[in-house]
Amino acid sequence: MQRMTILDSTLRDGAQGESVSFSVSDKLNIARSLDDFGVDYIEAGNPGSNPKDLEFFEKAASLRLLSARLCAFGSTRRKGVSAGEDENLLALLRANTSAAVVFGKTWDLHVSEVLRAPLAENLEMIADTVRFLKSQGREVIFDAEHFYDGYVANPDYAREVLRTAARAGADILCLCDTNGGMLPLRIFEVTGKVCGEFDIPIGVHTHNDSGCAVANTLTAVEAGAAHVQGTFIGIGERCGNADLSSVIPDIALKTGRAIGGDLTKLTSTAGRIAEIANIPLSPGKPYVGGSAFAHKGGMHKDAMQKNSATYEHVDPALVGNTRRFLISEVDGGSGVLLKASQYAPGLAKSSPELARIVERIKEMEHYGYQFEAADASFELLVKKVLGTYASHFTLVMYKTIGEFPAAEGVAPSTAAIKIDVDGKTEIAAAMGKGPVNALDIALRKALTVFYPELSEMKLTDYKVRVLDASGTTAAKVRVLIESADASGAWTTIGVSDDIIEASLAALVDSIEYKLSASSRTP
Repeated sequence: MQRMTILDSTLRDGAQGESVSFSVSDKLNIARSLDDFGVDYIEAGNPGSNPKDLEFFEKAASLRLLSARLCAFGSTRRKGVSAGEDENLLALLRANTSAAVVFGKTWDLHVSEVLRAPLAENLEMIADTVRFLKSQGREVIFDAEHFYDGYVANPDYAREVLRTAARAGADILCLCDTNGGMLPLRIFEVTGKVCGEFDIPIGVHTHNDSGCAVANTLTAVEAGAAHVQGTFIGIGERCGNADLSSVIPDIALKTGRAIGGDLTKLTSTAGRIAEIANIPLSPGKPYVGGSAFAHKGGMHKDAMQKNSATYEHVDPALVGNTRRFLISEVDGGSGVLLKASQYAPGLAKSSPELARIVERIKEMEHYGYQFEAADASFELLVKKVLGTYASHFTLVMYKTIGEFPAAEGVAPSTAAIKIDVDGKTEIAAAMGKGPVNALDIALRKALTVFYPELSEMKLTDYKVRVLDASGTTAAKVRVLIESADASGAWTTIGVSDDIIEASLAALVDSIEYKLSASSRTP
């Protein structure tokens, strides 16, 4: 079976997504990541459209890519201009890539209404463009823009566009669902007919406006397409492009077809691209999301311990992800046992201690706690129930004072705090950017007298969620705090009707976890 090829358009089509803006440095870093993963082509931008893409191609010349070939992207020549005089095509050549992707009009509506050219002239523009690029030694991927819509409206003309590009020397013909409105059965029918007519590779490029981009791509593959295009995390204009982080493992693991890419790097590559794009990676994203292999229901977790195939369609290690067991009030005890046994090796499913831990979790989750993302607070809870927890300090009192008006755009707050460590008290005060920041500074200031290692610890994330919006300003809130030191990161939780009290509860847990982990006494 012919090996399929992958073209990633994150740097071109993905950059057209709302709120996405790559710097030249961003684009270079993404290109390195895509090459490290193992895509075949990286469609890196349109050098004829903007100075940033021109600068990228200049700097990309120094990239030492191991598997991927950079592609410059552009359109067919303009009306009334020869290919050798068209500035956009000359810019494609100046990009100095071994491959070029050019798109041409396939839908007669676009030829008449957008190009405002006779149908025959559009064919000449396509032929001239492909011949010119081939004469300059370029591999040519012809993107048949709006092909599926064009085929529905005028199948004879849409097929003639493909024949024209093929006769001129195109290496790959890519069928585009540019508007993203096609459904899988139509994609299968049309792609199958095209694949039966040509002896060069047929590709597919889909958008997600009907929610079917991945399904349409896979359907085209089943119909004979041997080249797939998309963006690695599905970003792109309007509703985005086919998500290659789903398409690639689907093809490799579900169809048995040969396709490039190191699947063990799939999750890390998706995460890296999302980080560079400054886009949160959805936890529910297939294969690469944080929840893709997360199990919460008690019966699910119990079955998973017996056979992972019961609730997982693939081994998460195949795509570089990890299995997670979540703790919640719907847990019958199996998931709690899996996590709690890390801190209590002798714990068994029949242990009365396990029943007490489960009961305590249910009480706290009823109040508003949620331990799925707060492993550190969960560990402290287990140790408290088991009687193996030893507090390192006692918070005796705290007070916060806010100030108005704000100075230099920041509303300062002052916090005073009193702690007790083995009968010795310490009082500290601090000013911060808001009451929580002031409390954090004051608490550390007091505790570092006894525990100097706390100076190594820092807060890295702070999230607040309103649990009952109907309570308006009196609503209960849940606070998650992520902390880190040189050895790693951990997350703690606090819940209260008072946002300061909830934040302080999470802060105290965070510090107690740090001290427990280092097994320190004052």
